[in-house]
Amino acid sequence: MDIENQLKRAIDKNQFSLVYQPKVNFQTNKMIGMEALLRWEHPEYGWVSPAEFIPIAEETGQIEAIGKWVLETACKQNKVWQQQGLGPLSVSVNVSVLQFQNGKFLKTVKTVLEESKLDAQFLELEITESIMQNIKESRDILTQFKKLGVKISIDDFGTGYSSLHILSKLPIDTIKIDKSFIDELDQLDRSPIIKAIIDLSLNLNLSIVAEGIETVNQLEFLQANGCMIGQGYLFSKPVKANEFEQLIRTNDVRNFEKQPSL
Repeated sequence: MDIENQLKRAIDKNQFSLVYQPKVNFQTNKMIGMEALLRWEHPEYGWVSPAEFIPIAEETGQIEAIGKWVLETACKQNKVWQQQGLGPLSVSVNVSVLQFQNGKFLKTVKTVLEESKLDAQFLELEITESIMQNIKESRDILTQFKKLGVKISIDDFGTGYSSLHILSKLPIDTIKIDKSFIDELDQLDRSPIIKAIIDLSLNLNLSIVAEGIETVNQLEFLQANGCMIGQGYLFSKPVKANEFEQLIRTNDVRNFEKQPSL
């Protein structure tokens, strides 16, 4: 209850911030985009985990205001970087199912893009597999976003409600391989699962992004099997906007060819 009450004032008190994690093309070792991640620093509790406060925000309906703030902040920041000549990078924003199914969400995205003057092609919405629970409604909403020019990715792929038949009918652009599968590359022989996800994506003409890459071994496996884009601590942890700006200016993601396993 206390977190619920504190959430109501978090935006007004500027307690929220965004950090950005680069997405890297393995072939060129260059940054091609970034994921914007929400952080909440409370003056008394310190850093509050999104895993703790996002479910509360959803239950209380505050996710709409918080989600809009994240969209606005990420789009405006990306436009600023573009105006500074720092490259046409795409920014990815996580969207909860409740946001996605809210009838006002499409209008919110349109308004944010208009006000920030960010071209729709440079915004990607990351949505979890649970949207597949209501396939007709989800397909209709996704189609409207595609017409707008916004990119769509399925986040945490392989952990939820995936159906190959349904997946082939959704107007999406990218599949993100969940970090849990990447972690297991160094522990168990789970390579057939990741190979299957990569093959599926390629057969459906979808982009593939691997999350949570931490070791050279993981990277080399992904490269060898056709996944050429990823993010993780091997390249950079999520960093504040001013630090990320330096990454863009120098393109200083870690040289993973020389980086030892973590």
